[in-house]
Amino acid sequence: MEPGRLIEITDPGDVRVAEFTSIRERDLTSRQGQFIAEGTVVLSMLAKAHAGRGPVKAEKLLLLKNRVAGLSDLLAQFPGDVPVYVADTGVLDAIAGFHLHRGVLALGSRAAPPVLTDLIATLPERSLVLVGCGISNHDNIGSLFRNAAGFTADAVLLDETCCDPLYRKALRVSVGSVLALPYTRQGGAEEVLGALGEAGFEIWALSPSGTVEIDTIAPGRRVALVMGTEGEGLPPDILDRFQSARIAQAPGLDSLNVGTASGIALYNIARAMGRLG
Repeated sequence: MEPGRLIEITDPGDVRVAEFTSIRERDLTSRQGQFIAEGTVVLSMLAKAHAGRGPVKAEKLLLLKNRVAGLSDLLAQFPGDVPVYVADTGVLDAIAGFHLHRGVLALGSRAAPPVLTDLIATLPERSLVLVGCGISNHDNIGSLFRNAAGFTADAVLLDETCCDPLYRKALRVSVGSVLALPYTRQGGAEEVLGALGEAGFEIWALSPSGTVEIDTIAPGRRVALVMGTEGEGLPPDILDRFQSARIAQAPGLDSLNVGTASGIALYNIARAMGRLG
């Protein structure tokens, strides 16, 4: 990229990079649609999302100075009006509030997610969606999005009790998939599942006490897989109202990690729907 595009930061208090200050603490508060992308993989996804002229935009980049040369091709994917700030290790760490060994940060923004019913209305006639209910762990949210992208889900629907997928760690665990997949985070679990049912979705709730094995399901044209939080799992009223499936595992175990379980379930259903190459 053009050397003149780089803007060096020597003062950790420089207002031009204020959004990157003490990012761990800022993670705990709402950014009102803004998010921090960390690492080259997520930065690459941000570049693609920005170029797609969708709801995701890149606002500014902050890089360790000695990483710039190796990132030149990636940086060239961002338009010239996205500022690229660079700093030495000491300054960058002082800005972030901890040692940032990856040396790659970006500030992005995403428009408010669509209304639940509006997103469902845009889904294709043959659809696979992943639903999260009560998932408050950011690693698990990131894993849900990564698996949803890897196994061809058309959207991720989260109820209002799930944590924000734009949280920095969730974004990183998802390897940027949060920026590529349509999603909503609103309403109670019953509202989300009711809207899917009205749209003709076949709803399968995953639980160790499920009535059928996941690999025996012959899915229809529209399928929603529903994941609950680790430990408590899905509420009994949801398990009673909808079809339920389980994943066979070793005797004595009653649950899998949410990320692992969603990957297994999505693989089986996507394969049965003929969606995998």
